[in-house]
Amino acid sequence: MNRASLMSLCSFAALSACAPQGGDPSKQYGSNPELPAPRQFVVPPMRVPLYVGWKAGETPTVPHGLAIQAVATGFMHPRIVYPLPNGDILVVEANAPPTVNFRPKDYVTGPVVNRAGAGAPGGNRITLLRDANGDGKPELRTIFLDHLNSPFGIALVGNTLYVADTDGILQFPYTPGETRITQPGVQLTDLPAGPIDHHWTKSLVAGPDGSKLYVGVGSNSNITENGIDVEYGRAAVYEVDRLTGAKRIYASGIRNPTGVAFEPQTKTLWAIANERDEIGPDLVPDYLTSVRDGAFYGWPYSYYGQHVDIRVHPQRPDMVAKAIPPDYALSSHVAPLGLTFSTGQRLAPAMANGAFIGEHGSWDRSPLNGYKVVFVPFVNGRPSGPPRTLVSGFVAADGKTIRGRPVGVAIDRTGALLIADDAGNTVWRVSRPG
Repeated sequence: MNRASLMSLCSFAALSACAPQGGDPSKQYGSNPELPAPRQFVVPPMRVPLYVGWKAGETPTVPHGLAIQAVATGFMHPRIVYPLPNGDILVVEANAPPTVNFRPKDYVTGPVVNRAGAGAPGGNRITLLRDANGDGKPELRTIFLDHLNSPFGIALVGNTLYVADTDGILQFPYTPGETRITQPGVQLTDLPAGPIDHHWTKSLVAGPDGSKLYVGVGSNSNITENGIDVEYGRAAVYEVDRLTGAKRIYASGIRNPTGVAFEPQTKTLWAIANERDEIGPDLVPDYLTSVRDGAFYGWPYSYYGQHVDIRVHPQRPDMVAKAIPPDYALSSHVAPLGLTFSTGQRLAPAMANGAFIGEHGSWDRSPLNGYKVVFVPFVNGRPSGPPRTLVSGFVAADGKTIRGRPVGVAIDRTGALLIADDAGNTVWRVSRPG
């Protein structure tokens, strides 16, 4: 680390000691979140908890009437869980690809965020778990796919399995019941990637009729500090023709669409997004939104509709005028990384319709925010009411250390909720006994 980087690190330490306190997150839930005035920092304060892991016998916390258990442990940074039609569960294990430190702050944020378990090595593979009797204890565990390039999203359509690596979508032939794919993948289409590849995850879902794939591609920076040129084709949701690989930008201005899914009642595409940082503990709220064809959601020029971000140069009032607000705020810096919709009342009647969201947790807010799985109730295909905490306990009682961090969420064939915990290297299962 050079002298300038060391000075930046010292500045971070000084500023983090006097970090401004965030307000009540509940004031930032729903369609009309409270948005304070933005603040400017020389070096933004950080509040990064120390990862300590799960002790023997420890589990996350769920409400009365539900149970939680570890399905399997010992993964290499599990990010996504994906149940197959025959009941097998695929676990995507990955972390960021090698990249370059592009600006001085990269030397500071990387080592600091790694305190929270973000820097653990990823497996670059997909593991298969087979639980034949549905008791949450797999009898078989195999390496299903290996030697991938920072995979994240995954989708099965017919007998073809699609995997979104950081630089492209690969397709593999799939035979129901097989426990390993050895054939090399064929690239369906490329995706924006390196050499910076700031937001490397590529979320993926198949459309309702299976003819199209939808891919979330994050920005290459927080707020264009790496230059606007490296943002070409990023901060968007793509639509990809499954047969030809032809792609187009379906919606833009979404800083980091880390999860995409179709609401089962209306067949509408929804996304979760990580919004921008470094203008205060209560800006900008991360969100859940329907994704409209051709819509622009503001990044980088504005947030939550037409709230201008003065840090962006050049300013683009024409683009701000086009920006539409997202549907539902989750509060600031919760870092949503997993999204799935409920498929009935198997966990509880109150969770029959709505979205489960894995909140990875804040690294630049005091007090900490996120680090839990929430349920957002839906009525007639739209969010209705505040989010409800379903799984917590990832943050220890001291509020300074964490045991794990939830990422991907999915419903298995029994109706239980699966959760990938990338810091704890565990897959958890929430069920209703009996």
